[in-house]
Amino acid sequence: MLTDILQSLLCRDLNKLKEELELYRDEANIWHIDGSILNSAGNLCLHLVGNLNTYIGAILGDSGYVRNRPEEFSLKYIPRNELVRKIEQTIAVIEATLPRVTDAQMQSEYPLEINGGKQTTGYFLVHLATHLSYHLGQVNYHRRLLDREE
Repeated sequence: MLTDILQSLLCRDLNKLKEELELYRDEANIWHIDGSILNSAGNLCLHLVGNLNTYIGAILGDSGYVRNRPEEFSLKYIPRNELVRKIEQTIAVIEATLPRVTDAQMQSEYPLEINGGKQTTGYFLVHLATHLSYHLGQVNYHRRLLDREE
């Protein structure tokens, strides 16, 4: 079942996101921006957590989560352990929600119109997994570029 695969990939990549945050030598560098690198690893983490909690937790799982997207990019200097806690909570939401999504739901239209278009739930969940992977790669590069020993 596609939901099993997606759950595995989303949880794998969220655990990798935790690992990336924990690899920063200087915790302050999680929030560092430089030149054309405008999004810090911390803000990318908040964005991913908000995104998954909204589109999987709130919409598919009726979790009650309320997203504040502007804060995902404006909040700064949240401690690393708090970011890790948010990631762990997001993993729990995914593990609680995706097993309840049926094959019929996966083939039906996702409950929200996204970017002005309609798509199946399965298509949109695959999009969420690739979105996570894309930003995880950015966090990895951010860490290696901006957390170097001087």
